[in-house]
Amino acid sequence: MTLIMILLAIVGGALLSVQAAINGQLGSRVGVLRCAFLTFSVGALVTLLLIFFFAPPQPKTLLEVPKWQLVGALLGVPYIVIMVLAVQRIGTAVATVAVIFGQLTMSMLIDNFGWLHNPVIAFTPGRIAAIVFLALALGCIYASHRAQPQ
Repeated sequence: MTLIMILLAIVGGALLSVQAAINGQLGSRVGVLRCAFLTFSVGALVTLLLIFFFAPPQPKTLLEVPKWQLVGALLGVPYIVIMVLAVQRIGTAVATVAVIFGQLTMSMLIDNFGWLHNPVIAFTPGRIAAIVFLALALGCIYASHRAQPQ
């Protein structure tokens, strides 16, 4: 089951890169905020249909959970807006690796300190090496991007 979840996460990451490339093009034609609005509107509609047809009953409603947990819904907005802007200027690869670097770094801080009520998973040399290698990868991809004639 763990391998399936890892593969699904990889597919999800691949789809985010495709979404970023498409949204970068769309945002350059219709505007960043209109592109973000379309992304969230269509996403909300599809999710509503999935809830209606497939979601099992849950013990709590959105009105009953701690209010700080609802903040997560707002955090997708800056991501979409930033990616639409970034992809147009630095390309899909650099923008995506930069996002992954930010995700990896923040997720390891959340794990290490147990922030947001998550279980503590301490820093290890392997985890720190992953951050360093990803930073190096970002540097290499960015350097090759800058070397390309514009």
